Amino acid sequence: NKMLSSEMWIHILAIALFCCGSADSRKVRGISSSYKRFYREKKSFLCIDGSKLIPFEQVNDDYCDCADGSDEPGTSACPHGRFYCTNLGFRPHYIPSSRVNDGICDCCDASDEYNSHARCQNTCWNLGQRERAYVEGQMRTLDEGLRLKQQLIEEGVLLWREKQAQLRELQQVAEDLQIKLEEHRRKKREADRFKEQTLRALKGGDGGKSFHLKNKTLGGILICLFCNPYSISLDEVKAEVVPVHDEERHLGDDEAMVLTTTESAKTNRTLTCVLAHLLNTNKKFTVQGIKKVSFCWVLICDLQKKLAIDYGTDWEFLFLNGQCYKLKVYEYMYTLCPFNHITQKSTAGTEVSLGLWGMWAEPAKNRYNQMIYENGEPCWQGGSRSTTVTLTCGTETALRSVKEPSKCQYIMDFQTPVACQPVLKQRGVHSEL
Repeated sequence: NKMLSSEMWIHILAIALFCCGSADSRKVRGISSSYKRFYREKKSFLCIDGSKLIPFEQVNDDYCDCADGSDEPGTSACPHGRFYCTNLGFRPHYIPSSRVNDGICDCCDASDEYNSHARCQNTCWNLGQRERAYVEGQMRTLDEGLRLKQQLIEEGVLLWREKQAQLRELQQVAEDLQIKLEEHRRKKREADRFKEQTLRALKGGDGGKSFHLKNKTLGGILICLFCNPYSISLDEVKAEVVPVHDEERHLGDDEAMVLTTTESAKTNRTLTCVLAHLLNTNKKFTVQGIKKVSFCWVLICDLQKKLAIDYGTDWEFLFLNGQCYKLKVYEYMYTLCPFNHITQKSTAGTEVSLGLWGMWAEPAKNRYNQMIYENGEPCWQGGSRSTTVTLTCGTETALRSVKEPSKCQYIMDFQTPVACQPVLKQRGVHSEL
């Protein structure tokens, strides 16, 4: 009985070893955990696309039976098949099944070369460490970028309010200047009417001592002093008026007093007073007033144009307006002035426009991710130069790279904290770590 029992145990062990070996030889490789339910060992296997039902022993038999290649996930038999690298400790991914057992290690866990001469080392842990360090660095950058972004948002709100206040102040100044200018024009029209009336009254002749302007280019207009609505000092009269018959002689104080005394002017109806310098001052005030009003409106228009730009939901990009950022690439110096223009300058000093501010590109996920600059200088192949600026998250604001993937079409990488988003999708480190 003891002998019988020993033989029986040997037989059972042999069957077990055969079964284990058979199961291992038919092990389904190259599938993810989400697809394992399709590969539970049974009598038959249904192709995942539902096109064919085959015996289960034909799975991974190195012959392609399913059109979608699902019966050969662990071999290179199917031209469109995929092999799943589990890569514990790193990121899992798929490779074309044609790379299975080709002597080249494509999976960091070496699972794709289970039956080849290649001696692959499992490098997933080291790669995972680097990946984790990278992700941690990215998260630190994101945290710092978001902190700086909040500061820039607060500064942007204050700057927006300040510019709005400047706009209101300029508009008020322009309105006040316009009122003053209109009032001055009204007074000048009245003075012109007085002048015309006086000249008509004096056409009868010159019954007394006459005077005229020293510098006739100042106006050459004669006005009776007592008709003039403005006042004039002795020094001003002496500086501007001389006797008609003796141009080299200067007026004395008494003579100047006569010309500036209203009662004397009234008694001497032929007295002619020349007030060209006042008229000239009148003219200067009008010109200066117009210049001031015009200058105010130029500033107002400039401010309105700047405030019309979309600086983000919280005005976080407002601080970029008026700033410029440079980057030297080989023999060229590139200058990006956000919301304004982009230029390229060669070492020879030739400067070319690569585009003027156009709009936000408005991609689907983030409206403030790309800037479009258009209508740069003409390209020799036709059309004009243009640039797309992609904004990336960083702890400092700087122009990072410039490329020209196609002729006269440029792309730039512009790093700034305001491009940081509260939720950053991490590059996946496998959950099975």
